[in-house]
Amino acid sequence: MPNITAFLSYVFITTFTPGPNNIMSMSNSSRYGLKNSIHFNYGVFAGFFLVLALSNLFSRTLFNFIPMIKPYMTLIGAAYITWLAWKTFKSKPPTDNTHDAGKRTTTFTKGFLLQFVNPKGIIYGVTTASTFIVPYYSSPVILLLFALIMSALGFLSTVSWGIFGSVFQLFMTKHHKFVNTIMALLLLYTAISLFL
Repeated sequence: MPNITAFLSYVFITTFTPGPNNIMSMSNSSRYGLKNSIHFNYGVFAGFFLVLALSNLFSRTLFNFIPMIKPYMTLIGAAYITWLAWKTFKSKPPTDNTHDAGKRTTTFTKGFLLQFVNPKGIIYGVTTASTFIVPYYSSPVILLLFALIMSALGFLSTVSWGIFGSVFQLFMTKHHKFVNTIMALLLLYTAISLFL
């Protein structure tokens, strides 16, 4: 049995700290409201579940393969996160016209696809599987259950960040330049930290 305290600490800290999923959820909710951006969170959940399930089910293979693809995934992920930072920085508070455009950026598909260029999520999945799960459990059902539980925690995290963005929507709209700059800098920090 894995060290439960270490496992839970790692999972909670990694899941609830700033990363592309959480920052985008907060940004979307602050601009379009939680209700209009919840589909993005569903997409994050589904994509993250798939990444975690694959990490758990194919941990040994992935663990051997990751060192070869990690530099490429890091570059692709950092480029995508930097693009998200730029889009966040340049975004304006929603009006009736931009509200419809925002619905296209907060879709299930956007949240789902983000998981496959999110190095934090991929490395988190492989690390968790190879350190805390696969050495102790081998049943595919148990491995999928771990993926489901960890994805549910990820969903709670993005929704929590989304609620924060939604609650402070008026403030964030009024001070959108300042808020966008902070969120863009957090995304940029996330992109840079991939290389540290």
